[in-house]
Parts: sequence; C-alpha cells; structure tokens
Amino acid sequence: MNRTRTGLTASLATVGLLALTACTPGGAAADGTVRLQMVESLTNPARTEVVRELLDEFEAQNPGVTVDLVSPPTDQADQKLQQMLQSGRGVDVLEVRDSTVGAFSNNGWLYDLSDDVTGWAGWEDLTDNAQAVTEADGSRYFVPYGFYGLSLFYRTDLVEEAGFDGPPKSWEDLLEQATAIQDPAQNTYGYAFRGGQNGFANVVAAIEAYTIDDLDVEDAYRLEDGSTIFAAPEAQDAVDTYFSLFEQASPPSAVSWGYPEMVEGFTNGSTAFLLQDPEVIATVAQSTTIDESQWSTAPLLTGPTGRAAQPLATAGWGVAEASENKEAAVDLVEFLSGAEPATRFAQENSLVPIIDGAGEDPFYKEGPWSSYVAMTEDPETYVNVVQPRGVSWWTQWEQKADQDLQAVLLGSMTTTELLAEWDTFWTEKYAAEQ
Repeated sequence: MNRTRTGLTASLATVGLLALTACTPGGAAADGTVRLQMVESLTNPARTEVVRELLDEFEAQNPGVTVDLVSPPTDQADQKLQQMLQSGRGVDVLEVRDSTVGAFSNNGWLYDLSDDVTGWAGWEDLTDNAQAVTEADGSRYFVPYGFYGLSLFYRTDLVEEAGFDGPPKSWEDLLEQATAIQDPAQNTYGYAFRGGQNGFANVVAAIEAYTIDDLDVEDAYRLEDGSTIFAAPEAQDAVDTYFSLFEQASPPSAVSWGYPEMVEGFTNGSTAFLLQDPEVIATVAQSTTIDESQWSTAPLLTGPTGRAAQPLATAGWGVAEASENKEAAVDLVEFLSGAEPATRFAQENSLVPIIDGAGEDPFYKEGPWSSYVAMTEDPETYVNVVQPRGVSWWTQWEQKADQDLQAVLLGSMTTTELLAEWDTFWTEKYAAEQ
C-alpha cells in the first residue's frame, strides 16, 4: 500500500494529534488493532523511504498493526524527540544513538530490551560487536542497525587538476590540497566545513589524530595518564590546523553548516572534500551534479605520527518506556534487526552491517567502500577507539562544544581558550564520577 506518510515532518502539534488514537489501557484500539508510532532522528529523504518500505513489509506480515513514521528534520529531531519522550506520549519505537542513549535511559524514557532480544531467534545472527553495544550497565536499550566510521570523501577530478597525485593522507595534507583547490570566483571551495550542529565532532577527530600515540582507546577523550586530550600540547596544533580549513578553504556560509548543508555542498559539486560517515555514500551516489568518475573516498586523516583514531559510533532502534504497545513495538525492533531487513538497511544507507558475515558481500569491497576495508585491514594505523558518548552529560557537552566552536568561528574565542574550556569541562565531569 502506498502511503503519504513517507518523509513526514511532524511538528509537535501534529505528533500530538497522531498520538490521540482511541486506545484501551492495553494499548490496542477497541477493534483489536494496534497503531505504533515510530520516530527517526537521522533523517534524509532516501533513508526515510527505505524505512517506510520496511515498515510496510512489517505491516503486511502483522495484520492489525499499523506503523506511523515521524521524520523530523535532522537539526531539530533530537529536541522534538526529547519533548515527545518527556510528555510520555506519541512514541513507541524510536531511533536511539550512542550519543542519546545515556540521557534517554538516565531519564527513564527507554524500555530495557534485555529479556526480549537475548531470547529472540535473531540474536545469534548479530555480530559480536552488535551484541556488545546493546549492553550498558546491565541493560539493553536498543539494537544497532549498523556502525558508522569517518572517511574522507573527495573530488578525484579537482585533486588531479590541482596537481596532486592522490587524496590527502593527513590533516596537514588536507589543508594544503583544500587551500590549493579553493577558487571562490568559480564557486569552488576546498572543504565542506561543519560549523553548525555537531561541528565539534570533527574538531575532536583532529585532536584525537594528533594525540593518538598516547590516547586511551577505551575512553578517547582521555590520554593514558588520565588527563584529557584537550590539555595535550598536540591539541593546539590540531585545532589550529582544523580552523585554518575554515579560514583558508571553506565557503563563508559554512559557519552555520550542519549535516544537510555540508553533504549538499559536496554533492552539488561546490566543495572538494567532505569528512563524513559511510551513510553519505548512498546520498552522493544519487547526485545528478557529479558522477561516479568524479568522486571517491579515502581513509581517515592521520596526525603527525601517521596514525588516526577511528571512533566506533552506532545507533539503532529502541522502545519507549511509556509505550502502551510494548509487545508490538518489540516485534518491530526485532523485525528491523532481522537478517534480511537489517542487511538491506545497512547497504542502502552505507553502514557497516550488524549481521554476521554480511560484510563479506562484494558490496562492501568495491568502489567507495574500499577505504573502509583499507582501514579495517590496517588497525595499527587506523586505531578503533571508544568515545564516552554514553555518559549522561553528553547532550550538555554537545551543546557547549558547538557553542564554543561558533565562538571561535565568529572571533569571540581563541583556539587556546576553547581547549581550556573543554579541558575544564571534562576534568570536572570525570572528577565528579569518582
């Protein structure tokens, strides 16, 4: 059945109306049907279309169950989702990320799936990594749909025209090539700088590359001596190099670019380099402005010692504690995490898969995916690390870090002051845990 729910951008008022279905205390309507509401947070039209198609398959296999998909714009999604969870209405299944699970679970908004998924028939099909990330402090609040890892998207034609033999390998190389390619008169810019929401994450990626030799790989905001990465002398070189990308090689409008704008800047052909997760492969492949011969991906940028830190990031599907339809909601999470739906979702969104053996598919060994294979096969250079994204204060950190990033871009804070602010923040948070 073809519905107009695809890509629904819901205001809270609309969400409220959708939530006001006539339900009995058990969560089912008087006629025995169940209506679930699912909210995603990392939205883009192509991805939402895939999710909707999978939900249609679930409905076909589960007569009497209907799933409404709510897809707020990415930059507003977390705020809207938090407001919905706070209200206790309108959410049955939701997208849970490693950066939101700490705050959401700490507030009691997430249902513990432990008893459900560990006895589920599909549990053994999941990779060891997929099983491991579901667990936090003895509870399981989501099942991952895939893993993210940064790589460098680059314009092969612009790199060649600028006289370089291949893509940049280090952050210094990136600054050199992006600056050489920059030509505002031709609407050509070197780097798709992320100055808006979550822009701090790329700053941290640079700092981790510069401090990798002393990094605590189990908590990549710390060094092995327990101090924060922001206090390391190498961090100053990292941020100075990174912010030079904005000053010398980015469009002025990038001061406010978030995920949609930076990806659009690359796919519309105006920027030569983009640091992003593999899910963007699918988006770039659909571009009508640049063709497949004009772009590719390269491994994550290294620091001065020739190594880089690759954060293992993930997200997945969870169930709201306030849901009155938990049984059906759990069934939906397990369906989406099953071998065929999960593999399809991972491939169509260019994610590292959660199903054991799925990574052997030729899909993951050819074309733009080759950079991820190269990093996987060289763990000494591209070191897998864990960032403390599950701490309860992560949302507070994201907001502060983005505000400080903006302050530097607007000239009201120096990079030295930014590092001091970040060091103080994390030092105090870590001390409070003791």
